[in-house]
Amino acid sequence: MDIRVLRYFLTVAREENITRAAESLHITQPSLSKQLMELEEELGKQLLVRGKRKLTLTDDGVLLRKRAEEIVALLEKTEQELSADTALGGKISVGGLPGKRVLHAAAELHAEHPEVSFDFYSGDACEIIERLDHGSLDFAVLLEPVDAVKYDYVSLGDRARWGLIMPGSCELAMKPAVKREDLCNVPLILHKRVGLQRTIEHWAQTDLDHMNVAATYNVLNGDPAALVRSGLGYVLITDDHLPGRLDSGLCFRRLEPPLECSRALIWKRRAVLSKPAEAFLEKVKQA
Repeated sequence: MDIRVLRYFLTVAREENITRAAESLHITQPSLSKQLMELEEELGKQLLVRGKRKLTLTDDGVLLRKRAEEIVALLEKTEQELSADTALGGKISVGGLPGKRVLHAAAELHAEHPEVSFDFYSGDACEIIERLDHGSLDFAVLLEPVDAVKYDYVSLGDRARWGLIMPGSCELAMKPAVKREDLCNVPLILHKRVGLQRTIEHWAQTDLDHMNVAATYNVLNGDPAALVRSGLGYVLITDDHLPGRLDSGLCFRRLEPPLECSRALIWKRRAVLSKPAEAFLEKVKQA
């Protein structure tokens, strides 16, 4: 599979039109169409649905777009690292919410070495871990616990407490904190990561089968309070992810006894880090 053809495919997927994609790539439309047809023949899959006005991706096309983006990004990253001169320079990619310690280390390294830049990638935990595993991310910032078999990590120490966002009018809101037995009596919206779910189970001293799990989530970049307002359930979340201001009809109660967690900067075990990535890691450790 030619990397050039993958770039062509990504351009077509972005433009949703063969003519516009050909113009963007500075090649003829028949030549581009031929390359795409040969790609589909090579893979034995239909990648595009050719409509009158625009192209849409099939399920196989969506998968190829995702993998092609990772392949192209990794290739560009490798080329950049190999072409770097003796001065420290290059791009460091970090997934997740970086936090003060990581940002401070990034700012300090960039001030010392202006040729070092950062690419911060936001997304759900599963996608971030997948990108880290495939090499398109150097590091990820995720809630502990960390799979120590697959990853090395530095605990960032910024501790947060778990609690529930709930309607202010509910019976549980009348209590100062959420006890173990309370958690089993309300519909819950939990984080999807298995490690975090095991942490909740350990705290509650029961398994999820004995809880009323209404929904799970990977990331709550939007408005977690909207899930509570909908009546679907109570959101179990860390206090550092709370919206700046909760609606007057909602409230947040922490778990008691306290359940705390910390974020960690993680990277693949036995990964070969670039010189800028190694320097950044040292900055984080020293921060």
